[in-house]
Amino acid sequence: MSLQVPRGGITGILGPNGSGKTTLLRLLSGALAPTSGEVRFDGVPIGSVPKRQLARRLAVVPQEIHPVFDYSVLDLALMGRYAHLGPFGFETADDLLAVRRALAATGTADLECRHFDTLSGGEKQRVVIASALAQFEEDTHDEGRLLILDEPTAALDLHYQIEVAQLLRHLADDRGLTLLVSTHDLQFAWQVCDRVVLLQAGRVLADGPTHDTLTPEHLQTLYGVQVDRMTHPDGTVSLVPVTLVGARR
Repeated sequence: MSLQVPRGGITGILGPNGSGKTTLLRLLSGALAPTSGEVRFDGVPIGSVPKRQLARRLAVVPQEIHPVFDYSVLDLALMGRYAHLGPFGFETADDLLAVRRALAATGTADLECRHFDTLSGGEKQRVVIASALAQFEEDTHDEGRLLILDEPTAALDLHYQIEVAQLLRHLADDRGLTLLVSTHDLQFAWQVCDRVVLLQAGRVLADGPTHDTLTPEHLQTLYGVQVDRMTHPDGTVSLVPVTLVGARR
């Protein structure tokens, strides 16, 4: 596999279960080392970058998070500052300020005193994203900052799916982050992603602008499902699965 994630905007990773999406994200984040080839971040082999330094420019939002203790929202978000702590490991006023900025950016500032376990699914997802944002070095807009999200809307209802989609778009457009998002949701990918990579059995089936990649032909090859791409009078597009290819009617 050869793949490049362009700086800025949102790149989506789509593919069937077992196609390699999660493994790819773990490779790109440095959590796994490839058996051959290499992963580069801003042109530098990712394995050669000190972990603390890397964590200030690359953050991961997992599919689910289950804290062992009953943390408050503020405490959980402060975990994103571990890469910035001094030798004695105590948060400073600057760390607290950075976390509160991240909570404000994700619309969760009013939740900081709540216990994480009492939040709704959408609120939890935004708090975890805030913790990831808190990892980033302040004032490094001239350097690449990559946020990797593994199926960020998988367990959310429609309201929170839209809420998270709007947040990701804001982070890319207004905060200058590069986002890499794994998803199974075709409509979410169409609405949010600037670019899409389709994975099939550990290989890239297609890679390019969303409009050119999420085509009925590619999706039929990828999933074995006929998908209609319908353009509505207002210009919006719907991707509607119709039937399994070769299935009985």
